[in-house]
Amino acid sequence: MEAIQISDDYIKLGQALKLANLVSSGVEAKIVIQDGLVKVNGEVDTRRGRKLYPQDVFEFEGQQVTVLAE
Repeated sequence: MEAIQISDDYIKLGQALKLANLVSSGVEAKIVIQDGLVKVNGEVDTRRGRKLYPQDVFEFEGQQVTVLAE
């Protein structure tokens, strides 16, 4: 499992996908999230603005990423 570090209290799901290099652009992030291809903590979430906090786990195309605080 991979991890990304954030310096703020939270990161939005679309931004997290880009930071983890799972998508190449915000537009691509929007599409895969709206299509129900992304899971947050084991459940599909279609909200691009979903706030992820440290210890949350998101998954896309079989890759799981944990959010960590700096």
